[in-house]
Amino acid sequence: MKTNNHNAKQAQSKTAKLKPSKEATKAKPKRVKSKPTAQVTTVAKTTATEKNSDVEVIKIAKSGLHDRNAHRGRYDFKKLVTAEPQLQSFVIKNPKGEDSINFSDPKAVKMLNKALLAAHYDIEFWDIPDTYLCPPIPGRADYVHRVAELLDGEVKGKYAHNKVRALDVGVGANCIYPIVGVTQYGWHYTGSDVDPKSIESAQAIVERNASLNGNIDLLQQTNESNIYRGIIQPNERYDVTTCNPPFHRSAEEAAMGSQRKLDNLKANQRKKGVKVHSHQVKAHQVKAHQVKASQPVLNFGGQNTELWCEGGEAVFIRKMANESQAFSAQVLWFTTLISKKDNVRPMRKQLEKLGVKAIRVVEMSQGQKVSRFIAWSYMDKAQRKSWIALK
Repeated sequence: MKTNNHNAKQAQSKTAKLKPSKEATKAKPKRVKSKPTAQVTTVAKTTATEKNSDVEVIKIAKSGLHDRNAHRGRYDFKKLVTAEPQLQSFVIKNPKGEDSINFSDPKAVKMLNKALLAAHYDIEFWDIPDTYLCPPIPGRADYVHRVAELLDGEVKGKYAHNKVRALDVGVGANCIYPIVGVTQYGWHYTGSDVDPKSIESAQAIVERNASLNGNIDLLQQTNESNIYRGIIQPNERYDVTTCNPPFHRSAEEAAMGSQRKLDNLKANQRKKGVKVHSHQVKAHQVKAHQVKASQPVLNFGGQNTELWCEGGEAVFIRKMANESQAFSAQVLWFTTLISKKDNVRPMRKQLEKLGVKAIRVVEMSQGQKVSRFIAWSYMDKAQRKSWIALK
């Protein structure tokens, strides 16, 4: 066998070769092999990352959608059209003859979301106001599944998900994270937002779906300078928080980012031979001319509070970290998505300065797209175990 030959050669060469240096004999990280359809997980654990630091930092790389994610593989358009018949008018054929939609058409994307929520989450009513953010559901769902996995890691077996209280900062008009958390895990969710119209839209979704009503509370953040303050009340405890922070620094930057996304979509469609109807192209050309307007119309929607804030993502998550310290004993795990990889290290350093005891950086890759979230806790493992026992 190959292994035996290898060992024999090593034995024969012991006296002929100099002893390898310590650097050369360092153990290489083991590769995790899995079936082609399974997700691949790579874990790197670092303790005492800085001098005088006792914070435990674990980096986790996840490849592919989570095993519990309902959106693994291609969309089943037959099932989706059955769940939401209005989707049929947006279905087109790709060059392989497979059903698809024009992903650069906001109306098609919105209708696809309605169908996905109806087919996989039993959501009977879902709608958002025009120009509001219409999220890609598979990736959003994966964030929730990974956070659930984070909680599962705290106990032997599975976490008591039916007792979980979660807080979504910036719930938006679409209410997507609470929808996934409630329907997939039985969590009780609180959603906050500074925009009253977003709260109104999310409330309509909750009230018109029996599975959500009574399991999601919505609160307007009345002070735009605050994130957790005014929302987390004294004596309230949350197992986890979620957030998809605004990542652009201005409306102009957000509009330019949307235009780049649209251009990339068009280029990809041309490469694949997907035909885009002329009226759809014209509609997006109109949007391109509105980049300089005070309220740019973005490709996949999105209001100012959803897409940008002064200083962008880096400033927002730094503020979130600083404010979280005041609620260190009330929240087991704080989490937030981070769009820009360059913002991870400064955030980690900031959290260490604030005295957190544990940090998790979870990278989620789906094809060429890589997203990530960071999670932090002010409690060490023993303290988290005691916190959970009090639930």
